[in-house]
Amino acid sequence: MKKRLTSLLCVCAIYLVLLLAGPGLMAQSDSSTHLTLKQCLDLAYSNNLDLKQAELQAATIGIDYRQAKQNMLPQINGSIEHGNNQGRSIDPFTNSYLNQKIEYANYGVNGGVILFNGLATQNGIRQQRLALAAGKEEIQQEKDNLSINLMNAYFLVLSTADLLEQIKIQANLTRKQVERLTIMHQEGAVPPAQFYDLKGQLASDEINLVNTKNQLDAAVLDLCQMMNIPYDPGIQLEPLGPQDFLQAYEGNPSSIYQTALGALAVVKAANLRTESAEKGVKAWRSQLWPTLSLNGGLFTNYSSAARTAQFLRTVESPTGDYVQINGTESPVLTMRDEFSMQKIAYGDQFKNNYSTNINLSLRIPLLNYMQTRNRIDRAKIQLKSAELVEKTTRIRLQQQVEQAFLNMTATYNRYKTVLQQVDAFQESFRTAEARFNEGVLNSVEYLTAKNNLDRSNINLIIAKYEYVFRTRVLDFYQGKPIW
Repeated sequence: MKKRLTSLLCVCAIYLVLLLAGPGLMAQSDSSTHLTLKQCLDLAYSNNLDLKQAELQAATIGIDYRQAKQNMLPQINGSIEHGNNQGRSIDPFTNSYLNQKIEYANYGVNGGVILFNGLATQNGIRQQRLALAAGKEEIQQEKDNLSINLMNAYFLVLSTADLLEQIKIQANLTRKQVERLTIMHQEGAVPPAQFYDLKGQLASDEINLVNTKNQLDAAVLDLCQMMNIPYDPGIQLEPLGPQDFLQAYEGNPSSIYQTALGALAVVKAANLRTESAEKGVKAWRSQLWPTLSLNGGLFTNYSSAARTAQFLRTVESPTGDYVQINGTESPVLTMRDEFSMQKIAYGDQFKNNYSTNINLSLRIPLLNYMQTRNRIDRAKIQLKSAELVEKTTRIRLQQQVEQAFLNMTATYNRYKTVLQQVDAFQESFRTAEARFNEGVLNSVEYLTAKNNLDRSNINLIIAKYEYVFRTRVLDFYQGKPIW
């Protein structure tokens, strides 16, 4: 009897130590190596490829916005043309026909600025500015989706790790009983059925231990893949504190939904897309107005056939006529200037052939295959689609908030009930274990009490982390930090 009492006290002491130490085993490791939820999120933000793709799309929209603003600037174009002609052609210098090889060059600068086009440019700028703001919100939306998924994976690792520790406690307790019964079985002091019942239970606990370890490895792998980092089976996560699950969640679905409307990026993005589509309709309607523009240009040219007369001298030249002077014919002479044709230098032509123009242009759209009207109709359809997406987003958000609040309430109620169940089964198992060790309780009744306590402890761990996750989701809807 003394030997049995000593064995009973040892087993009870071991069980209490393991039960008290189990939930804190992860917290006993070096806290400096722990990854917090925020650190995991930061890693995921920096490594997630879908998020980077969303950032590139927003950068593209930013270029479109920049171009929309730069459409207010004038257009300025320059032209340079060099070439040669052979045969009959027009001299670009004199516009006369030539039948020789000439080299020519034309230079021009022209530009124009739109003075009025029905505010199409201004509406286009507003449309792209709203589209850029929506693109930035969609980046945040990608982050939000990633945050929820990663938080779920993070808590799954923590809960599975706690389950593993709990199952280790269960297996260790069963192993101690098997070791005690082994000695007694060898001495013939215990029925064989009880001994083998406990051995079978130990095998079941070890199978659960292996399965749970595999589940933990899979959960860690999933978390690493979400952060896009190499798989690290030894990764350490910051455990939760008691303050995370010891109190009821305050709030109601209606107030949470109203807060979420102003906090969530998915709602803001939908609103901005609708406003952008409205400006798109206005921009296309502006295409029906006349366009007034101011234009001007500066031009010059060069021709190798260009010549200029260079004065040499004045000489007397007979005209072929005669006059009678005293009965004698005398030839009529005239003074004639002599010139030498000199090629005009390239630089001189460039300076001397300048010409300019300036004009006001009014373009009135009369008929262009009804393209503008059809584009306006398409813009209206896009607006209706954006409005439908915005309405759908609000409805789905309300449904998600209501469902999340219902899930949180149900989980909290289950968590409180499981707490009471654990207390009851702990007392039941304490009594059953004492009676079993005294030999007044059979193995079936002992294992029933033990399995009831084991299941309630496992259910408590699951309910605890599910409740924390549900509350963090509601925090997320309200724009509160989830770490």
